[in-house]
Amino acid sequence: MNDEQLSALRHTLAHLLAAAVREIYPHAKPTIGPAIENGFYYDFDFSDGYKPGESDLQKIEQKMRELLKKWSEVVGEEVSEEDARTRFAKNPYKLELIDEVLSRNEPLTLYHTMHEGEAVFTDLCRGGHVEHPAAEIPSGCFTLDRTAGAYWRGDEKQAMLTRIYGLAFADKAALADYIAMREEAKKRDHKKLGRDLDLFYIDDEVGKGLPMWTPKGTAVKFALEQFTRNLERKYGYEHVSTPYLASKKLYETSGHLDHYSDSMYAPIVMDDEVMYLRPMACPHHIKLLQRKPISYRDLPVRYAELADYNRHEKSGELMGMIRVRKFQLTDAHVFVSAQGLKEEFMNVCRMIQEGMQGLGITDIVSYRFSKRDAQNKEKYYPDDALWNRAESVMKEALDELGLDYTEAEDEAAFYGPKLDVQARNVNGKEDTLFTAQMDFLLPEKFNIEYIAEDGTRKRPVMIHRSAIGCLERTFAFLIEHYAGAFPFWMAPVQVRVLPVGTMHQDYARSIYTALVEAGFRAEIDDSDTSLGKRIRSAKIEKLPYFIVVGDAEVANKTVTLEGATKEEHTLTSLLTLLKQANDPHSTR
Repeated sequence: MNDEQLSALRHTLAHLLAAAVREIYPHAKPTIGPAIENGFYYDFDFSDGYKPGESDLQKIEQKMRELLKKWSEVVGEEVSEEDARTRFAKNPYKLELIDEVLSRNEPLTLYHTMHEGEAVFTDLCRGGHVEHPAAEIPSGCFTLDRTAGAYWRGDEKQAMLTRIYGLAFADKAALADYIAMREEAKKRDHKKLGRDLDLFYIDDEVGKGLPMWTPKGTAVKFALEQFTRNLERKYGYEHVSTPYLASKKLYETSGHLDHYSDSMYAPIVMDDEVMYLRPMACPHHIKLLQRKPISYRDLPVRYAELADYNRHEKSGELMGMIRVRKFQLTDAHVFVSAQGLKEEFMNVCRMIQEGMQGLGITDIVSYRFSKRDAQNKEKYYPDDALWNRAESVMKEALDELGLDYTEAEDEAAFYGPKLDVQARNVNGKEDTLFTAQMDFLLPEKFNIEYIAEDGTRKRPVMIHRSAIGCLERTFAFLIEHYAGAFPFWMAPVQVRVLPVGTMHQDYARSIYTALVEAGFRAEIDDSDTSLGKRIRSAKIEKLPYFIVVGDAEVANKTVTLEGATKEEHTLTSLLTLLKQANDPHSTR
């Protein structure tokens, strides 16, 4: 079954849902019901009577299966405005949809579901159904999933409706596979694991979209920061630190107030000066560059910063650590000559690939070459020559690297094309993890110049790039990807020492001290609970390793390391092994 056929199946099931609801709840007013990814939904107004909830879904689903047996055919019919209005005279939602269709000068079409030559259900619809539902839709390929509230047309000023969601796939096996995958996804959900493993905390009194990193979460954060700094130093970046706010004038020059004001917080007036919390640091890095003259010998200049950003995200779009209002970006800006642009961009791509390998997520990321839509003059800087040049250079760089990428129009930044690193979450959906962007525009806006080899003044090109993205979002993906069982180098607690009894505590503490002095994130659990409970606790917390210290270890001055395997070491050999495991590129 191809995508078009599956969409038709799902759309037909949405109609079947509406029919079943009307059979059980005659007072219900159906509104709209499309096919969606993984299934379908239909919105209903139950304001004149009983509103079904989750406990009623099984009853509705059973009615759907009964009706499906009689749905022999779906037939379309074009009707007049009068006919359509007469049929739906008691349903204001359908009347509004009729007005909308007429405003677009489109025909009004009804689709009838037939049984023995009679229409048993009719809906206002543009089409896209299976022709013979009873024969073409397997009874086991769908199930009702959940209910939710939904405003009519997504407008909070309109009526609140009841949305009933259904899941639907080509057959029963595909549906079962999806449900199993979703159950596994629930176990890996970063919001659940973040709470269970005590990694981050969001408190409404602090503010929505403002996560706080716990001690354990902060340990991971520091490991990611160190990983990023080491990677950036390897590729020749210098680290800088700039303010988290700036003047209105700076963002007027950069164009952010013109293009991103909806995502910026309200201005702050300080001593008659208007300031903004920054949404990004590129203007700051430009001003830092311009503090002194530069020549061709200085290029490329690479400034990197773990920068604090603030974005005014709508409350309905906030989600755990994936989408937040305050975050840290592993940001950088490179200033390079036009001649060196391609090679520098290729180095950026190489660094990105190395970063993904170090994080261990190469199997969940993909690359997207995001270009402008040349017809959209308002969204993008209107300079065809600039855009053609930038997109041509980026494509050459990506092709020479042999990077496997897709192309996407109308996904570029307002000032230039970009390479988006897309990551799949546990539900199989994609999010942009981070980007690398070429920019010919901001050097023009800020009049950035360098002294060329021939003594003339020339304009550099700018590259915006992130090493491993927003720490919060990357952290969320890592939690889900590893199901909370982080690699040794980024684990919040790397080793826990467990003395069997009080007579083993002195030697256990000496092991713990040696681990801490060697730079490992170690703990000792010498509580009076049973050893079995302490071992179970270490496993539940998904620690990479724990060390049980008993009579044999004290007598032989050895260390038994337990995790995926059980190994006996001297203290010296243990520290050597753990130092190797602490390398992000270690395969252990």
